[in-house]
Amino acid sequence: MARVKTARTTRARHKKVLKRAKGYYGAKHYRFRMANQAVMKSGMYSYVGRKDKKSNFRKLWIIRINAAARMNGLTYSTLIAGLKKANVAINRKMLAELAVSDSKAFTEIAEIAKKARVS
Repeated sequence: MARVKTARTTRARHKKVLKRAKGYYGAKHYRFRMANQAVMKSGMYSYVGRKDKKSNFRKLWIIRINAAARMNGLTYSTLIAGLKKANVAINRKMLAELAVSDSKAFTEIAEIAKKARVS
């Protein structure tokens, strides 16, 4: 069987990893073995970070909604319960956006939740 030289594929693989490690501190940006470890670890961190970002935004939206709800004499939980009872289908992202940018509209939504909660 003929001998297969792998220098070309190895060099390409190394270049690909070193390109991703550009800007890393110390030897991690020019030594393949260290760069490979750093790139693999950073890939894991970024994967987890993409999942964490979703929960972080949800927490932020809930904080904003709660602050706006309290200005209207409600708490977050009573607002959400009232909206569910009134069959108002609006997600937390949009509620938070209304709380920040359009307080009149949020006040109207809070009134709907209050009425639904009482009845």
